[in-house]
Parts: sequence; C-alpha cells; structure tokens
Amino acid sequence: MRRTLVNPWSYPEGLDQGILIEGHRRLLFVSGQCAVSAEGESLYPNDIGAQTEAALDNVAAVLERAGMDLGNIVRMNTYVTDVDAFFDHAAERMSERLEAFDVRPPGVLAGVVRLGRPELLVELEAFAAD
Repeated sequence: MRRTLVNPWSYPEGLDQGILIEGHRRLLFVSGQCAVSAEGESLYPNDIGAQTEAALDNVAAVLERAGMDLGNIVRMNTYVTDVDAFFDHAAERMSERLEAFDVRPPGVLAGVVRLGRPELLVELEAFAAD
C-alpha cells in the first residue's frame, strides 16, 4: 500500500489534510469505539483523557483482530461532548500515540450533545487500510 500525504496548507497541527491510498488490499471500517470494557461497562467517568485512551485501546483491539494496528488508520473521526476539555486533557495524548505509528489521520473533531450513554465523553470512529 502506498500513502501520499496531501497537505495544501500547514494547519491544523496533528493531522494531515488528506491521504491518497493506492495499492491497498483491504479496507476496515471501525465502528465508533468508546471507553467501554469487554464486558460492556463504561470506564473512567468524568475523565476525558482516560476515556480517550480506552477508546483508542478499543480501536486498536478491533484493528488487531483484523490483522492490523494503529499504523493502518487512514481516517479517524472523533466525537466529544466537550471540545475544550478534549483539547486540554486528551488531544495531545491521542496525537502522540498515533504519531508513534507515523499516523496523522485526516478526520473530523465534532462536539456533540451526548453519546450513546450519558457518562461517555468521547467516541472514535476509524477507517484503516493495508
């Protein structure tokens, strides 16, 4: 698979504006992942940083089951109930973790009124290719 970064301008930091993917074999669409345990219990109430880490762990688990890892992500959408809290407590942690796999996926950051459960603060939706 060949990735070509498409960046007509240099902002915002932490993501690429586009990624042209050529020569891939498989595409994986990862459903929205939240800070939920394997048993379905919500984790880390009121801690958007810890919830973001747990949601990213769940994305990684889905990728692993498909024979991929975080380095295969080509797009990620992030839905949060508090955009300011996300920037203050989670965005840098998530960016660092993805950059360890040389990934700066284009995507969306959207503030939403609430997620599927009122105690959940962040949901990550990913698209991966290999």
